[in-house]
Parts: sequence; structure tokens; C-alpha cells
Amino acid sequence: MSLSSQRSAVLDELAAVIGEIQLPHPVRVAINGADGAGKTRLADDLVAPCLKSGREIIRASIDGFHNPRSIRYARGTLSPEGYFRDSFNNDALIDSLLRPLGPNGSRLYRTAAFDWRSDAPVLSPQKRATRNAILILDGIFLFRPELQSEMDIKVFMDVTEQTACQRCAERDGSSPDMHSEAHRRYLEGQRLYFSECNPKAQADAIIDNNDLSKPVLIWKHQ
Repeated sequence: MSLSSQRSAVLDELAAVIGEIQLPHPVRVAINGADGAGKTRLADDLVAPCLKSGREIIRASIDGFHNPRSIRYARGTLSPEGYFRDSFNNDALIDSLLRPLGPNGSRLYRTAAFDWRSDAPVLSPQKRATRNAILILDGIFLFRPELQSEMDIKVFMDVTEQTACQRCAERDGSSPDMHSEAHRRYLEGQRLYFSECNPKAQADAIIDNNDLSKPVLIWKHQ
């Protein structure tokens, strides 16, 4: 799919800022937002412009660090609190990926530890990152307190709840009605996250992504 000129400009600007960051370890970029906000697509599209920096790009998702189904649904299959608190193994994400790429890290990392589809552990091959590599990590619930210090630049994808639900419905074949039972666990779980963690306040940059072809990039500290 070709990119619109406005979307390409946003990606180029974001990549340019990331490429200018010089740290004594890989730069860890986290892309967060609600389910359906466009995190994965943006992270995928960001790889090509970041490669222009000549640096190694590591692409990963929090989806490679799910908890087993028995933990994810221990509070019930429809529990919003279970969705927010139990979906992911944050310790594995830190130990396998974020901390090795951080200050004084070994740079020996893995991009996945669990396959949620087969509900079984799966270790991706261990690799060694170059010192000036760039990690592009996407996922929901990334800006929670236990993860914040393990990221160097945080990008928040901002969309309305209705937009997010409509995209999830198109992707999953579920009801587009945001008040339906199909969305309750996810929508209310994300509301818990927004209330407790205030991810927009944690972000270095916010992208209004309600129109996929016309995203708007806002830097918090410019």
C-alpha cells in the first residue's frame, strides 16, 4: 500500500529525530496506543525511513510477550481488569528485550518469548545488537510504570474510541458497535490503563491517527 505524502512526511520527521539520538546503547523506541490505533502499521512503516540512518533496526511487538491463556483469563474471559493487568509478561519483555538493549546491557536480546496463538512458550533466536541500533517496539499498555524507565523515546497513537473500535471490527470481523459485549473487555481495560497510567502524559510525541492518510505529529517538548 502506497503512503500518502502527509503520512510519509510524519514518518520521515519521526525517523529523523530518532536517528539523531546518540546513546551509549541502542535507542529503544516505544509506540503505544489503544487497540486499533494503528501502532503496528506505523511501526512497520517506520522501519524503512529509520534504515536511512545506516543503523541496525530491531522490530518487535509486545505481542511476542503474552502471558499463557490460563493467566490472561484467570479473572474471566470478559474481565477488563484481566485484559489490562494480566495480558502480558512484562518481566519477560524487560529481561529478554528492553534491559539488554539499555544502559550497561549485554545487547543480547530476543524479540519473543511466547506464542499466544499456540498458547506455548517460544524463544526467538538470541541476537546481539550493535551499540547504535534502533529498537522499534509497538504494543498496548507499554507506558505502565514498570516499563517506562526501559524506553528512550515514547510515541503515543491518539484516536477516538469509536475509530479504534471500528478498525478492530474491520480487522477481526467483530461488531462495530463500541457498546457491544465483544468490545467491553478491551475498551474498558484500555480505559483502566489510561486512567492509571496516563500514557499521553508520558509520551515524547503524540500522533493524531484518526485519519490514517493524514496523521498529525505533535512533539511534547518543542
